[in-house]
Amino acid sequence: MKNTTVLGAFGALALLGATLATPAAADKLDDVLGSGKLRCAVVLDFPPMGYRDANNDPAGMDVDICHDLATRMGVEAEVVGVTWAERIPSLISGRTDVAIASSSDSLERAQTVGFTIPYMVFQFQSLLPADSEITEWDQLQDANVGVAVGTTYESELTDYSAANWPDGKGKITTFQAENDTYLAVSQGRVEAGIATDTAIANILQSESFSNLKAGPVAPFGADIVGFMTERNEFGWINYLNLYINHAYRDGTLGDLYTKHIGGEMPDLTTLGVYY
Repeated sequence: MKNTTVLGAFGALALLGATLATPAAADKLDDVLGSGKLRCAVVLDFPPMGYRDANNDPAGMDVDICHDLATRMGVEAEVVGVTWAERIPSLISGRTDVAIASSSDSLERAQTVGFTIPYMVFQFQSLLPADSEITEWDQLQDANVGVAVGTTYESELTDYSAANWPDGKGKITTFQAENDTYLAVSQGRVEAGIATDTAIANILQSESFSNLKAGPVAPFGADIVGFMTERNEFGWINYLNLYINHAYRDGTLGDLYTKHIGGEMPDLTTLGVYY
């Protein structure tokens, strides 16, 4: 019995020694650094966040973020074009290391993948004629505002108007498609339109709507998005969180927002939430 106990003790010590001698398992961060390449999944049919330019090269804010992240890591960036549906499978299959793809941080999606802190917030914004004198959101209460029927911002605007503009003299005019709304603003049939800030930034780059400008941002309906990677890559997620933190506070994300969308980047924080 005594010999068995001694042998057992030696066995335990040997196991402990072996455990201490074993190097920590490499994670995705080590894999990226070791390979010298960062593979980013980016949706390339969602301008201005991701698209292909005249030379068929990947471009857009998400593409530029991928390149900036790779530069800071000292590795090469590889942009992998994916569809909305291919984002998560590309991560799970190991085809990509991170999805920088304007992905809403839904709880349902987080059951499958890991999310970073937010790096972008989409807003609903007004679209105005270039000579419009509207500078504040509440000035829209007396305007004829166009909006695509059945959209989230139609219902949000309707609810906001009922709750906050009981004495407003304006009205909401619905259109069957967003392009119809843009055209109505351009032709002066409505005094303003409502759409997402990214959609507005995209159409303002079009020569077809050179007589329009972006107006005040709506006080409702933020769509918060983060990077995605494999759910169990905690070290990698922590690194990506820190990257977003640095890129935001040193002005990189703000500069990219101005370059691709225009104006000042929205606040990434959520009131009352501490992450």
